Amino acid sequence: MRSVESARVIPGRGIEGDRYFAGIGTFSPTPQRPDFEITFIAQEAIDTFVAESGMAFTGKDARRNVVTRGIDLNALVGREFLVGEIRFRGLRLCEPCHYLSKITAPAVLRGLVHRGGLRTRILTEGEIRVGDKIQSV
Repeated sequence: MRSVESARVIPGRGIEGDRYFAGIGTFSPTPQRPDFEITFIAQEAIDTFVAESGMAFTGKDARRNVVTRGIDLNALVGREFLVGEIRFRGLRLCEPCHYLSKITAPAVLRGLVHRGGLRTRILTEGEIRVGDKIQSV
């Protein structure tokens, strides 16, 4: 896990350089599926979990691709949205899993239920950047 200022996203593949793009992620499906292209999590959800649990937990610990601020990700399930000029479709919630609880803490299973992020399909190719505006289409 590492933070970057920008990333190239490609429909049907994911984020260039990501382990799921290469098909070697822990849960990489064969063939690749759209809900493994890119994941988002809200910083507000992380902050709430930290406040409730007292744990030190960051966006890096959440193991999602993009950390957002100021957008209700759950409301984007089944909807198209833009990050900068790149179009995405929210597919389903990205609920916390046993693997995440194993490498962080068991409390994440309950603490991030329904606020663990969003699994998303990439609809247009291009570059997303830190600070890009996120808006519904």
